[in-house]
Amino acid sequence: MSTKQVYGILKTARLNLEQTSERLHLEEQMFKRLLEPKEKIEITLNPTLSSNKHMQVKAFIVRHRDALGPAKGGIRMSPNVTMDDIQGLSMEMTWKTALIGVPFGGGKSGICFDPSKITAEDKEIIIRSFTRGAMRHIGPEVYVPAPDMGTNETDMGHIRDCLAYSWGKSVTDGCYVTGKPVIIGGILGRKEATGRGVAYTIVAACEKLGLDIKKSRIAVQGFGNVGSIAAMVLSELGAKIIAVSDVTGGVIDEEGINIEHLMNFVKDCGQVYGYPSAKDCTNEDVLTCNCDILVPAATQSVITSDIANEIKAKLVAEGANSPTTPDADEILDKKKIFIIPDILCNSGGVFVSYLEYTQETQREQMTLEEVNSRLNNRIVSRFNDVYNYSKLNNLTMRQAAMDMAVSRVVEATYAMGALP
Repeated sequence: MSTKQVYGILKTARLNLEQTSERLHLEEQMFKRLLEPKEKIEITLNPTLSSNKHMQVKAFIVRHRDALGPAKGGIRMSPNVTMDDIQGLSMEMTWKTALIGVPFGGGKSGICFDPSKITAEDKEIIIRSFTRGAMRHIGPEVYVPAPDMGTNETDMGHIRDCLAYSWGKSVTDGCYVTGKPVIIGGILGRKEATGRGVAYTIVAACEKLGLDIKKSRIAVQGFGNVGSIAAMVLSELGAKIIAVSDVTGGVIDEEGINIEHLMNFVKDCGQVYGYPSAKDCTNEDVLTCNCDILVPAATQSVITSDIANEIKAKLVAEGANSPTTPDADEILDKKKIFIIPDILCNSGGVFVSYLEYTQETQREQMTLEEVNSRLNNRIVSRFNDVYNYSKLNNLTMRQAAMDMAVSRVVEATYAMGALP
């Protein structure tokens, strides 16, 4: 009988916090306080779709910690999303916002439905139903949602409109949701921010490791909003993207893939697999191919212990949330593979969400150049902070990032005091 551990997002997040708590010698009461969310809510939605079919849809909202500011985290729409997933992701958001240095806590939402199986009209109906059900739990000083897997800027626009309409106003009072279309208060560069941030951290890591980005061979697992943008930016910097995959499968070409051409193919065909200018392969082939840099940018727990044993990359940049299981993490560490942890690597999205939050509050509009410049400066600065801390304390990058993030949340929690 197999005794291999099965890791979900929540189990991985809790284990990471437990190990961090031991390193920081946290008081038991503080550890318990950080382990559990401040609030978790399950909502039952009953939308009527355009066909007049009545549906029952489960939705979840979790606010993990808000010592540093209102909870921040995206809305995940998936048929398989669970309360445990949302709880784990909200905890990860607490550390991510603390590490990148924005005045937010950690939150997350989930809608248990498959967005690929419905029309745009019916998705809007479900999103508006969620907004009405969640209205008491959303606000600029409470919880500020954003797009995540299965949702996009159009959905965020519908949320903003639903809130404003319910109050009889043209706009919301303050920033209730980020990741909106630019025309109604969104910010230039937000859609590309997470992938661009991934690329910026990779460039910073290459400088520390003595790797030439222009001579690097890169594999990208996941070609959604994060993976495609990261691949495009890295290819523009001169890197060779040799393998790419999405949920349908992958393609590989040792001579390099034309990312702009591949993006147009995916736009037309809806999938990576079958791209005629490269050889078809599996998702596992992309993870284990002979590359210098691996970017897991799809979903959680894809780098298992079995995969980790086969990884040949010198650097792993976690574009997805919790893509590496704890046992795989140990294997990669023993193999001396440098990891840019998810709470650092993919924090570009929440940083630019913060810029959108401040921009909407002040009723101004930043330029794309200003957004990208501030993103690059902040994420490279934080990368260097984590790198220096890891070297000073003989820690892995994940351990260093967690120690720095948790310490900041603990400090804020003590500063607020124990009494309500």
